[in-house]
This record gives sequence, C-alpha cells and structure tokens, in this order.
Amino acid sequence: MGRGGVQGVGFRYFVVRRATRLGLAGWVANEPDGTVRCVAEGPAAALAELLEALRTGPPGSRVDDVAVTETAATGRGGGFSVRPTGHRGD
Repeated sequence: MGRGGVQGVGFRYFVVRRATRLGLAGWVANEPDGTVRCVAEGPAAALAELLEALRTGPPGSRVDDVAVTETAATGRGGGFSVRPTGHRGD
C-alpha cells in the first residue's frame, strides 16, 4: 500500500494497532534505508482510513511523504503483523 520514512516513534506498532482495528490484513516493516513499508489488504473504506493514519502518524511523529502503489489483492488474510528489517516481502 505505501512506503515512507519515519524514525523512533513506534510507527510500526501504531500501524498494526490501527490496521487490526480496521480489520485489515497485511504487514509493516522497517526497510534497510530507514523507510517503513506497509502492505495492507481489505475493504476500500478501511484502506482509505489506514492511509490517512499513515499520513498523520502517531503523536510525536513527522511523516514527510507517503508513496502509494495499488496492486491486486492476494486474499491471504491472516491478520496484521510487524515484519523484521530485511524481510523478503511478498
């Protein structure tokens, strides 16, 4: 869904909490270059709400940019998780 840079504010766990509350499936991870990548799947309205949350971030955060790439849904489901840095993606 999106990719952007953040630093030291618990951003990934903020994303997991919000995505879980919205009933979305997917993951969020720090990238080696310091950005955060989020892949989310679910109803359009819930994805729009998550995207707005990504643009705002948790208290104390500063989000400079969010880039969005839309792809076909996989239908895998399985909740929402934090992946480790250096993950292999999907």
